[in-house]
Amino acid sequence: RGLASGTDGESRLARLLREKFPRASTIKVVDISGGCGDMYEIHVESEEFREKRPVQQHRMVTQALSEEIKHMHGLRIFTSAPKG
Repeated sequence: RGLASGTDGESRLARLLREKFPRASTIKVVDISGGCGDMYEIHVESEEFREKRPVQQHRMVTQALSEEIKHMHGLRIFTSAPKG
């Protein structure tokens, strides 16, 4: 597991995001469904998002997780480009 206290779902999603966003400075995945894997909160800070509108950034994340999203009830996405 990637996180000592993380769920398998968190680890799996974080791994997929690291593959899709290799330049990401931050990737954080939290199961907010109480551990059942139905809803996640995702934070991604990546250079790939620079010059893109938030809706475009979120679309990039949902495309990266398109297969996993089919099995979820909800997803909160927070994205940004590194400051500076």
